[in-house]
Amino acid sequence: MAFQIAILGAGDLGRRVAQQRIAAGDAVATLRRRPLAMPEGVQAVAGDLSQVEDLKRLPSAPDWLVFCATPDARNETAYRRLYVEGLAKACEVLQPKRCLLVSSTAVYGQDAGGWVDETSPAVAESFNGRVLREAERQNQIHSGNRVLRLSGITGPGRHMLINKALLGEGIANAWSNRIHIDDAASALSHLLDLRDPEPLWIASDDLPALQIDVANWIRAGHGLPALPPFAQAPTGRRIANTRLKASGWQPAFPTYRDSYALPGV
Repeated sequence: MAFQIAILGAGDLGRRVAQQRIAAGDAVATLRRRPLAMPEGVQAVAGDLSQVEDLKRLPSAPDWLVFCATPDARNETAYRRLYVEGLAKACEVLQPKRCLLVSSTAVYGQDAGGWVDETSPAVAESFNGRVLREAERQNQIHSGNRVLRLSGITGPGRHMLINKALLGEGIANAWSNRIHIDDAASALSHLLDLRDPEPLWIASDDLPALQIDVANWIRAGHGLPALPPFAQAPTGRRIANTRLKASGWQPAFPTYRDSYALPGV
């Protein structure tokens, strides 16, 4: 069965989802503030999701609204304007049958190194975690809607940890969790097809790792000596992808070694 899909916030992630859905035979329309080349067959709209007239340029009542926009600033006002007010306006104008909201594992506040999954309490005190949880609750009011929480995205152009590792600076004594951009897109696409009542999902790779271990693996690949280990116990949390994998999804980049081994990454 072919879907009519509207993707709001069609940046790197949204473009990859659009490509997968076009290949699956769906009709796809995207909305993005700044123009970005889209796969052939995509109805690409340049506009602002805060503007009703721009939203009305998209097909009404799509089978799926995929909300993967990112805020234009890292503060609570920008997050609330996008995730709470923007999501509500988009759903009011477009009247989608179902909505898939892309959220983040930043909603979790656990910091003692334990495992976290969809059943774990999401009680982050950071402004982004709090606002995302509010948007999630708003989205989950409607039956059939889904939320996908992504861990830290890796892939082309994302060099922050690589640069820190090579400099040997800014490496935290903490657990880290990541997902390659291609796996994030495939997880999103997978959930659109999945006939499952679960409203909440997590996407992360198979191997949470201490940040210093990842950094030392990167350094070894560049012929640099290992950084010394930390004496104290690490902070952070380990994200489990058990539910998503049990539904049939598999990551193409199951560990940080796969993510960071690609040219240009």
